Amino acid sequence: MRECPRLGRAAALLAAALAAGACAREPQLVVLRGETMGTHWSVKAVPAPDAPAPAALDAEIRALFERLDAALSNWDPDSELSRWNRSAGREWTPLSGELYAVLRASAAVNAWSEGAFDVTVAPLVDLWGFGPAGPREAPPGADELAAARARVGAALLELREAPPAARKRRPDVSVDLSAIAVGHATDRVAELLEAHGIGRYLVDVGGELRAAGEGPAGGPWRIAVQRPDAPEGRAQRLLPLAGAAVATSGDYRRFYERDGRRYAHAIDPRTGEPVRHSLASVTVVAPTAAEADAAATTLLVLGPGAGLRVALARGLPALLVARAEGGFSERMTPAFAALLGDGGARGDAVPHQASPAASFAILLALVAGVFALAAGGLGLGALAGRGPLRRSCRPVACGACRRPCPRRAHSAAPAAEEVAR
Repeated sequence: MRECPRLGRAAALLAAALAAGACAREPQLVVLRGETMGTHWSVKAVPAPDAPAPAALDAEIRALFERLDAALSNWDPDSELSRWNRSAGREWTPLSGELYAVLRASAAVNAWSEGAFDVTVAPLVDLWGFGPAGPREAPPGADELAAARARVGAALLELREAPPAARKRRPDVSVDLSAIAVGHATDRVAELLEAHGIGRYLVDVGGELRAAGEGPAGGPWRIAVQRPDAPEGRAQRLLPLAGAAVATSGDYRRFYERDGRRYAHAIDPRTGEPVRHSLASVTVVAPTAAEADAAATTLLVLGPGAGLRVALARGLPALLVARAEGGFSERMTPAFAALLGDGGARGDAVPHQASPAASFAILLALVAGVFALAAGGLGLGALAGRGPLRRSCRPVACGACRRPCPRRAHSAAPAAEEVAR
């Protein structure tokens, strides 16, 4: 039986019209972008009825980032943290609410990290050439390392809640918040959006993401977790994200090599040296970006064995990618596997990958259109007699994962990015 050309053309026209109508009903998406804390940030949000205009919201977000950087940066010599680091006294020093909150959160992670997460690691970060002082020509000697290690330890830093304050037990103790500050900034932006009644958003600060509600096309936001060896736009996994945050830490972006040895920026506070195991990256999902940020760094420092053991013990959704012969191997916790569901297939075709919801809607419209047109001969003739549509709605998708600029004040690899709304 020969296929009726009018039927096929009419079905295609109806499917395109219905798809275009679905896109027309898609909520408007506000997209804001900028730079802060040595990296890029972006906010994608479905505006609430009483929310500020995009320009006003952008100004609020930028002002928030300025306050956060002024409190938490150890790259800005005039920041609150830098001034505290330079102080040599052992008395209680009053702290802003921002700085105290991050120090308190850091202490909570240190308690379960088996010593792998310790913000007093700053002397070691500087010693190995990954701090504000910049790179060094050769690795440090044994005496330099011993002197720096003596200044590191969670017990050397005391916190007081009311009024917020901190005290050093050694006058030369200093703090580096790079493994949690960007996550904290992500959370603070999310809180700002929610204070304005915005409940559907994706916040990305340097690859640390927090999402809430549905994307504009419906369903969760979809996040690409980039492979450690990935060229632009290739991903290890595609992760649905809603009502949670995700962060990735890796050792493959900031490192140098001397005499055949690779020195990564991930420093183990317990040994005083850059990590030397096979683990290349760790991705963690948590209720807040600060928790995900700090947890990813902790597991990366612990390594493939201990990191997986701790993640399992704490029920963390975590993906650990390790170097193996011929490439990379991955291990994930059951909690991470449960989040992936059917959407966790490898993302080898991330660029311009259409949303499954949008693709299914178009297919459903096509099938419905065929049956509807077959039942109505007059309607079919009328539709088939029209010229072709000049436009149709493009697939709901976005471009490949970008790579933010090298981070000045954060140890996690910026390896997660939204790929489809």
